[in-house]
Formats: sequence, C-alpha cells, structure tokens
Amino acid sequence: MRAGLDASQIADEVISHLAGLVGAKVSVTLDIEAEIPDGAPDHVVRTVTENSRTLKFTSHGFEEE
Repeated sequence: MRAGLDASQIADEVISHLAGLVGAKVSVTLDIEAEIPDGAPDHVVRTVTENSRTLKFTSHGFEEE
C-alpha cells in the first residue's frame, strides 16, 4: 500500500514538473528487490511472474543465492 502512495506522490511532485517541459522525454525505472531467507514459495513465484508479464515489465525473475 505504501509503495502506491509513494509512487503517486513522486508522480505529482517530480515527474509532472519534468514531463510538463517542452520537448521533455521522461523515463521512470522501478527496481524491486526482496531478500527471502527461505526462498519464495512456488505459488508466490507463479503469481509474481504472471503479474509482471501482465504489467509488461521489461525484465523480471527470481534469483537464487
């Protein structure tokens, strides 16, 4: 929930001012990292992967360390 509020505030207070400039091309990048000591359960991996595809993320995945 907090991330949505933060994103909205960033859009209102930063991005809108930049995007309003003539000729401006604004790009926003979101990087998500999660450290899960016991690893993510299979159902969470499936859900996050499918949601990432639906949201048209350019890259997504899980890594094991």
